[in-house]
Amino acid sequence: MLTKITVGDYMTRRLVTLTKDTNVFDAIKKLMDHKITCAPVVDDRGQLQGMFSETDGMNVFLESVYNQGMSGKVGDYMTVDIITVTPETSIVDLAKKFQESSVRSFPVFEDTELVGIISRTDLLKALAKLN
Repeated sequence: MLTKITVGDYMTRRLVTLTKDTNVFDAIKKLMDHKITCAPVVDDRGQLQGMFSETDGMNVFLESVYNQGMSGKVGDYMTVDIITVTPETSIVDLAKKFQESSVRSFPVFEDTELVGIISRTDLLKALAKLN
């Protein structure tokens, strides 16, 4: 039964996005305001450039402490080596990807288009609905 459930069934389709030029503190505030752990970083055509996550925010925090300065752009801190999934990916395969990675969310691509994001929480929601 679980093998028939896909990423597309539980992914978030309404994305909160950032750009490389977004101030890192504005980006962190956006993550907090939307209660999300990461956001895709896109260019002006909507193409994925990277991901900005809580982990990247921790790097901002530590650098601001060490350098006693608080500035920077998302492009300076974002993660660029991104693992992606498709809407057709089984949530079983997704669970394996999460288990093998410290990443808490994956961008979802259909062909070359960013169509959503799927998080560990989304996966747990799928599991909870089975009970």
